[in-house]
Amino acid sequence: AEGKKGGEFYTPRCVVKLLVEMIEPYKGRVYDPCCGSSGMFVQAEEFIKAHRGKLTDLSIFGQESNYTTWRLARMNLAIRGIDGKIEHGDTFQNDRHPDLKADYILANPPFNISDWGGERLRDDKRWQYGAPPAGNANFAWMQHMVHHLSPTGIAGFVLANGSMSSNQSGEGEIRRNLIEADIVDCMIALPGQLFYSTQIPACLWFLARDRKNGKFRDRRGQVLFIDARKLGRMADRTHKELEDADIARIADTYHAWRGEKGAGKYEDIPGFCKSALIEEVRKHGHVLTPGRYVGAEAVEDDGEGFEGKMTRLGAILNNQFAESAKLENQIRDKLKSLTLK
Repeated sequence: AEGKKGGEFYTPRCVVKLLVEMIEPYKGRVYDPCCGSSGMFVQAEEFIKAHRGKLTDLSIFGQESNYTTWRLARMNLAIRGIDGKIEHGDTFQNDRHPDLKADYILANPPFNISDWGGERLRDDKRWQYGAPPAGNANFAWMQHMVHHLSPTGIAGFVLANGSMSSNQSGEGEIRRNLIEADIVDCMIALPGQLFYSTQIPACLWFLARDRKNGKFRDRRGQVLFIDARKLGRMADRTHKELEDADIARIADTYHAWRGEKGAGKYEDIPGFCKSALIEEVRKHGHVLTPGRYVGAEAVEDDGEGFEGKMTRLGAILNNQFAESAKLENQIRDKLKSLTLK
């Protein structure tokens, strides 16, 4: 029953897995400012076990405003033997981890909420890139997470697609400031129908404070765009899922782009991924929609000339027209015989 009110949506397991596989939380402090029932932390634990790491190398911090969900979160960790500091309270109005600087932040903030009390926080120190609008908390969540990142920290989180292009109430200015501060690392457009309880299209943001990081390639002045809208399969009539192969393709692309050891060489793939310079992002008005950058998928050339192809396709079409007329006459004859009877 979690996440049935307002803009709160249960995070599909495949989306959580993708976030975790992207940022790879092996060692350090992991934080979720709107942790729900602790799904992000549980998935991080599974990631560590799968990669034969030590769970004791991670310190877990979270906060949840809904009392019942907060209790579920604590129970969810307890039954798995995970030790975490999960606090109860409103993250914006009563930040229970005010001095935390996290190495990893994983979150699915409630989309587009208007009753977050923004009018009481106009001069808050967290709004380093601009005061978020009182009527929408998307960029408040984003800046809250940036505020809690360590100097080498990375954040991966879900937001509504509007966050990539909105210019309402100063949101475009905040996004521009984030881009110009060179902390936007990667943007991913997700397929539709992933979420169980909403049709709002969603995307993934990845922000990194230190993009010169000595462990990886120097990514300063660049943003990786991935358009994953065509990936996934329909799990049922209304719900789509990202398969493990899809998650691996996206995560491997990101790791190769970052220059991680053993991740292979990164290459732009038309229709799927593009490493764009900030100058190009500026030309697009600081809009971060991946479709603007990755272009169209390359169509394989079959070697057939245009004139020959048109002649062949025209002959096929004429045959189909003739078959259609033949079937139409048969149907009319059947109908006539029924009428006469």
